[in-house]
Amino acid sequence: MSTQYALLQFGDDPFNNVFEDLEGRSAFTVTAAGFNPNPIFKVTREADWSQQHPSIMGPGTSWLFFGPDHAPGYVAYGNNRNHIPMPHFLRQRREGSTSRYFTSQSGRDYKWRISPTRMELLDGRTCLAVWELSHPEDEFHARLTIKPLGLPIVTEVVTTLALNRMAQQLGW
Repeated sequence: MSTQYALLQFGDDPFNNVFEDLEGRSAFTVTAAGFNPNPIFKVTREADWSQQHPSIMGPGTSWLFFGPDHAPGYVAYGNNRNHIPMPHFLRQRREGSTSRYFTSQSGRDYKWRISPTRMELLDGRTCLAVWELSHPEDEFHARLTIKPLGLPIVTEVVTTLALNRMAQQLGW
């Protein structure tokens, strides 16, 4: 059994990209889902990929509802009626820190440690996932490596990664 799972990100736009596994299966897509009246983006976990990994839990989709002019709005998982404010996923514990904290649906706290070319997801001291920009000669934009402990919450991993990247681009 593999000790980690690699997903290649195609597309550099945090609002529109695809993650594929090393076999070319689409694993996640991040796409615009419409306007109502503000922008809505959808993170979709693809069934063909997730069926390969029985430890995956949780919803297969998340929705990012932005406020006017791409201001922070809220996140909803699957068909859940609970709307979680976006700032909840981007909390800082110290002013000026590059780390962003969030609480998962199960109530556990996680931290994204962010640098310009790399992001690490930590559960305390354990690294669950790493997102890194690719080399210029690579066909893909970035690589997301997920450790087995991160797989059960993989939809939350990709959702919070996408939201952090969107927040960076929007200057939040």
